[in-house]
Amino acid sequence: MQLFYNATLHKKSTDFIFDKIESRHIVKVLRKKEGDTIHVTNGKNLLFKGHISSANEKKCKVQIAEIIPQKPIRNFLVHIAIAPTKNNTRFEWFLEKATEIGVDEISPLTCKHSERRVIKQERMQKVLQTAMKQSLQYKFPKLNKLTSFSTLISQNTTGQKLIALCELDTLESKKKSLFEQLKPDSDVLILIGPEGGFSPEEIEQALQNSFIPVSLGVTRLRTETAGIVAVHTISLKNE
Repeated sequence: MQLFYNATLHKKSTDFIFDKIESRHIVKVLRKKEGDTIHVTNGKNLLFKGHISSANEKKCKVQIAEIIPQKPIRNFLVHIAIAPTKNNTRFEWFLEKATEIGVDEISPLTCKHSERRVIKQERMQKVLQTAMKQSLQYKFPKLNKLTSFSTLISQNTTGQKLIALCELDTLESKKKSLFEQLKPDSDVLILIGPEGGFSPEEIEQALQNSFIPVSLGVTRLRTETAGIVAVHTISLKNE
């Protein structure tokens, strides 16, 4: 099944028109014709099954035949707060793979050692959208705006609050592995630092705000790798 995305759809929708880019892809690349079946999600756990009523490469119109609610994959929320990498491609890779594995919310962080303090929000949204469609998921991950470390850790958060620290950090004796620390079926927020790691002041600030230090393994990981390991570990813990 090929899945498409349209955020404007809702339970009372009867038809809709794809934008120019998506219309051209459907008609010219996929060679879809009038009467062909189309599957679309609004990113809110709804699947819309419809048929092409006008195969126009600029305004492909779809008549909705059936709306099918989809059961959420998880009964808990996965929130990753992560410092964007200096290389945009590496951060986009994280967004893509985290979406495929399963993430509900992503908060790009600015930290003391951050090498990137600007992100292209629209570009990142497109990466998430493509990954959601490719992995046949029906919930669109929430991508927050770039947020300072201090602002994020002071926000009210439900569930577990964790901070991933390198094996060489001074809190080694107090850390458990992420897998050991995780509680199944529980909301979780985990902080992933920049290439230079969290500063001692940031670590202390996180601990004072009830974040629990965890380890992601015995080797030092790149930021984007650490993010993927975190998402995958949470997924494995809840299988």
